[in-house]
Amino acid sequence: MEKILFDSHTHINNEDYTEEERLELIEEIQASPVRFAIDVGFDMPSSRMAAEHAARLGFCYGVVGVHPHDSKSMKEEDLLELKELARQEKVVAIGEIGLDYHYDLSPREDQRYWFRRQIRLANEIAMPIVVHSREADRETMDILIEEGAFSEERKALFPDGTPHVDIHCYSGSAEFAKEYLKLGAVLGVDGPLTFKNNKKTVSVVETVPIESLLIETDAPYLTPVPFRGKRNKSPYVEYVARKVAEIKGISYEEAALKTLENGKKFFMIR
Repeated sequence: MEKILFDSHTHINNEDYTEEERLELIEEIQASPVRFAIDVGFDMPSSRMAAEHAARLGFCYGVVGVHPHDSKSMKEEDLLELKELARQEKVVAIGEIGLDYHYDLSPREDQRYWFRRQIRLANEIAMPIVVHSREADRETMDILIEEGAFSEERKALFPDGTPHVDIHCYSGSAEFAKEYLKLGAVLGVDGPLTFKNNKKTVSVVETVPIESLLIETDAPYLTPVPFRGKRNKSPYVEYVARKVAEIKGISYEEAALKTLENGKKFFMIR
């Protein structure tokens, strides 16, 4: 079996798993075509777990950060701990951070404040950024620009001269995607790309060069067709790759290998 898939955003650290379910999931990923999976933190406990998984599991790399839903409870000492976690060898980005104006589970001022502070941390320690944005497209971009996430100074921190900003689970328009591409961001697409009536995200994939795409599951959420309605898992990233291939008019293997290389480049995995 050829391991050619890169799940750029998953949550093996999800708090809803029992330990038995988590172990079963890890075994299933190890037995699948998934070569790398990025376990993404969303609060402090899940960030610690992502770092622990990265240290222990060969296929796994970790991302640490506090999601906008949990920003209301974030403290100054959490930034210091995130900085320490980010020093671990297989922790590869700060995230997922951003704004969520759909649920508003944290006050918007708290969301904005801690989004800015975590961008500054990523700039300070030269780490890629994984961004969550829901119903806040323009403000998310504005804050990223204002905080230097696309600045020449930040680009100079990375050997390839790109800003290493991933707009995870991109749900905006194709036109707005073009603005992100001009800034140097990459866009993550996942299960909703496979949904029958999701013409908006299909248009994004048609528009965006494959070099600027990452594929992801956001598991256990956003399960792709044909498993929609069930709990998502990393091996289902195959169906996102197959949909990208269909839209781009290339083979599944080419889409998988290209997005594998994109993921390795973005997270600086050798």
